[in-house]
Amino acid sequence: MNSFKQFFLYFLLLVSVNAYAAGIPEIQKRWAVANYEKTGDAQTAAFEALVEDVNQEVAANRGNAELLIWKAIVESTYAGKASGFSALSLVKSARDALESAMEIDPQALNGSVYTSLGALYYQVPPWPIAFGSSKKARKLLRKALEVNPEGIDSNYFYGAFLVEEREYGEAKTALLKAMNAPKRPGREIADRGRRTEIRQLLDRIAEKGI
Repeated sequence: MNSFKQFFLYFLLLVSVNAYAAGIPEIQKRWAVANYEKTGDAQTAAFEALVEDVNQEVAANRGNAELLIWKAIVESTYAGKASGFSALSLVKSARDALESAMEIDPQALNGSVYTSLGALYYQVPPWPIAFGSSKKARKLLRKALEVNPEGIDSNYFYGAFLVEEREYGEAKTALLKAMNAPKRPGREIADRGRRTEIRQLLDRIAEKGI
C-alpha cells in the first residue's frame, strides 16, 4: 500500500473515531427521543440535560464542526419549545455555533450547517426582536440543497420555508422529495418523526387545493 493510501485510510479512521468519541450518535438519538417521544416536563428535562451535555462535549472537543452543528440543533429545537428571553438566548447561541461550524467546515454533516442556519433565519422573528430574515433563509436553504439534494432534512426545511412564504407548489415538490428520501441508518426515530411533520405540511398544502 502506498503512502498516500495509508494516509487516506488513517484520515478516514481518525474522522470516524473523533465523531464517535465526541458522542455524536448518542446526541442524535437523545435529541430524537426528546423531540419526538417526550412531552411536557419530561421533554423539558430531557432537553435541559442534553443542552448541558452537548456544551460539555463542545468544550472538550474544540474545533469539531459536527458537534457545533448538533449543539445548534439541540438549542434551536429546545428554543422552539421554550419562551421569552430563554428562547431568544438559545437561538442566538445556536446561530453563533453554526457560524463557527461554517468557518471550520461548511460541508460537515452533508452541509447541515446551511440547513440549520437557514431554518433559524426563517423561524425566528426579524430585527429588532431577533435576527430573522427570509432572504437569508432562502439563500442558505438553497445552498443546503446544492450540497445534499436528496436529504430528508434539506428538502423538508426548504419545503417548510416555502409553505411559510405561501409558495405552495414548490413547497409540495420539496416535501414529497423529503418524504421519499433515503432512510438513515441509526436515525429511525428522527426519520419517523420528520415524516410525520412532512405529512402535516402536505395536509396544509392540500387544504389549499394544491
